[in-house]
Amino acid sequence: MPVNYATPAPEALFPVAGVRLGTAEAGIRKKNRRDLTLIEFAPGSRAAGVFTQNRCCAAPVTLCREHLAGDSSIRALVINTGIANAATGEQGMRAARDTCDAVAKLLGCAADEVLPFSTGVILEHLPVERLIAGLPAARADLAADHWHAAAHAIMTTDTVAKAASRRVASADYSIVVTGISKGAGMIRPNMATMLGFVATDAGLSPALLQKLAKDAADASFNCITVDGDTSTNDSFVVIATGVSGCMIDNESSPHWPALRDAVIGVATELAQAIVRDGEGATKFITVKVGAGGTAAECRQVAYAIGHSPLVKTAFFASDPNLGRILAAIGYAGIADLDAAGVRVWLGSGSEEVLVSENGGRAASYREDDGARIMQAAEITVRVDLGRGSAEATVWTCDLSYDYVKINADYRS
Repeated sequence: MPVNYATPAPEALFPVAGVRLGTAEAGIRKKNRRDLTLIEFAPGSRAAGVFTQNRCCAAPVTLCREHLAGDSSIRALVINTGIANAATGEQGMRAARDTCDAVAKLLGCAADEVLPFSTGVILEHLPVERLIAGLPAARADLAADHWHAAAHAIMTTDTVAKAASRRVASADYSIVVTGISKGAGMIRPNMATMLGFVATDAGLSPALLQKLAKDAADASFNCITVDGDTSTNDSFVVIATGVSGCMIDNESSPHWPALRDAVIGVATELAQAIVRDGEGATKFITVKVGAGGTAAECRQVAYAIGHSPLVKTAFFASDPNLGRILAAIGYAGIADLDAAGVRVWLGSGSEEVLVSENGGRAASYREDDGARIMQAAEITVRVDLGRGSAEATVWTCDLSYDYVKINADYRS
């Protein structure tokens, strides 16, 4: 079960003007489940994306980059689960292109106005004929209020669907931001989610939309880790339909700050939901590193802690073997770090205890205090590097027996 997270109710996910969503059973890998999602956008909608840095990226990622590099509007997304269409060579690229061609024919748009996404098993070919056969049913299911259904249809090893929504009101306009994501394993930055989609009915210039997508990713999906693995299919896309009538051309627009905050808020909620639903997770852990020389080195230390199997298994066991945190800080790669200047706290809720200072165990620290805090479902590790004013935050989870079971049985 996820750590303190439940899927929002359908009525809590606000329809975005100019967006309709439909799902269908295509039998792509398993029967009797909705594994195909079609999202249609109003003419003139724009999209920007951030994708995996994995060099063995999936065919849909390559094609999405190609389509977004042009000046076309975006009329549709098509998402399948079950098969990732990754490490599938030219046959995989043909499948991705055939998917876009079929959607374009169905909706009466150009193929380069369609973005394809796949998630699931790597190194297996996508049964594209089943996907295409399922498209008419997905189209027939299109509706503005189907965000909840779409969030469920894009799941793989997720135990809950992930969705979030915001309204931004001003004297002139009411703007909506709604998004969905999926992911529970193979989660690490560059990008750090399997799939994420956020739409707004505001209009944005292409340059500003790309900046918004990157800013939102850096503040959310690029701040999480479950297991340190970077997927072949990671994709985060922001779509702006412009149907609300609110057009934002530059950062000086009075509507920009509120919209930016709403998109980042939705993306952060979706990213944290992924960690809370990390495969086998029982603890949600916030790692805050401050007083660093640069934000980059703070993030480097935070990820060393968040990626460490020894740290993560200690949290699962509620075992205050906190020297493992110090070890991770030490091997994070800061060559001139003065260990004597590092301080570490462990906290939950309003309680926080100093664990380490002056290069060793804090004189005030008692193991009973550490053990009590580590029983909590939500824990914060706070690190002071004692070398500057920069800071960074990373969200992670523990590593349990179930993580091994889930991944050992993934293809069963």
